[in-house]
Amino acid sequence: MKKIISIGIFIFASVLITRIVCGVYIHDEFAERHFFIKYRPSWKWTFYSPLGMSDIKIEELSKEKQTEQKYFNEFVRDQGLSR
Repeated sequence: MKKIISIGIFIFASVLITRIVCGVYIHDEFAERHFFIKYRPSWKWTFYSPLGMSDIKIEELSKEKQTEQKYFNEFVRDQGLSR
């Protein structure tokens, strides 16, 4: 019984750590999904760019989409991933 509980705790901890330090981003030009390791822990899993490759400015987006774009810039673009 202790072995089953230990295995369960190990699996739970592994999934939790993976969720916090890894993520998936959707490429802003080709719409492909890419797995990546985040540079700092974050609960957010999926990152996408509401702007994409359009000429819209970030100020023209809604507050929610501005937040998504800032996350995308911080975790993906600034780290050199979506080029």
